[in-house]
Amino acid sequence: MAETSIEWTDATWNPVAGCSIMSAGCTNCYAMRMAARLDAMGLEKYRGLTRKTGGRAKWTGALHLDHHALNVPKTWAKPRNVFVNSMSDLFHPDVPADFIRKVWSVMAETRHHTYQILTKRPDRMGEILRDEFEMLPNVWLGTSVEDGKVIHRLDELRKVPAAIRFVSFEPLIGSVAEGRLDDIQWAIVGGESGPNARPLDPAWIDEIFDMCTDADAAFFFKQWGGKNKKAAGRSYRGRTWDAMPASIM
Repeated sequence: MAETSIEWTDATWNPVAGCSIMSAGCTNCYAMRMAARLDAMGLEKYRGLTRKTGGRAKWTGALHLDHHALNVPKTWAKPRNVFVNSMSDLFHPDVPADFIRKVWSVMAETRHHTYQILTKRPDRMGEILRDEFEMLPNVWLGTSVEDGKVIHRLDELRKVPAAIRFVSFEPLIGSVAEGRLDDIQWAIVGGESGPNARPLDPAWIDEIFDMCTDADAAFFFKQWGGKNKKAAGRSYRGRTWDAMPASIM
């Protein structure tokens, strides 16, 4: 529910907080670290969502459904790109379909905003949204793919009814050469950042760049990452890449 430094959006909106580890891309999740900090600051919304193990914060699997946060986008008069649930996953199995309907209702009422929803569970996203949910032109639906072990998420995403489909290859920790971006309009690529960041091979970015070219998908390079992501920058092939999909609104 705040302005954000995330390069591909304008604001975050978190009607859900908390998650659980799903795959290798979750290992160094920034949201786990942030949730632990917010808990330590006394924010009730984040209490009990993480625990310390091996000296690091990890999700406990507990979730907080924040009904008070639902109407926040209605207070924003200026149109924004809004990343939904930067601190969770709207399609986590413990988020009830009825609560997702409430989120959907708010997005339907605030069509001057563009909502960007990422999940590591595109199979559940498809199952729920094919069941009596309106396909909203201002809602972009995406999945996260960190390496070839979870490339099947792209196939699941293609089954989801969406105005815009997108994929976040972040943190990119392995080759995704076996993937394809047919019927996916946007790819975000980024290396892992933080003290335990895993390295990013430039060849993996090249693979995705070529996929975008073949599928006519917009290519957005977010960062090289590493321990000092600002120093590493976000220049690829001598320039920055900030392409966004064409809106259908």
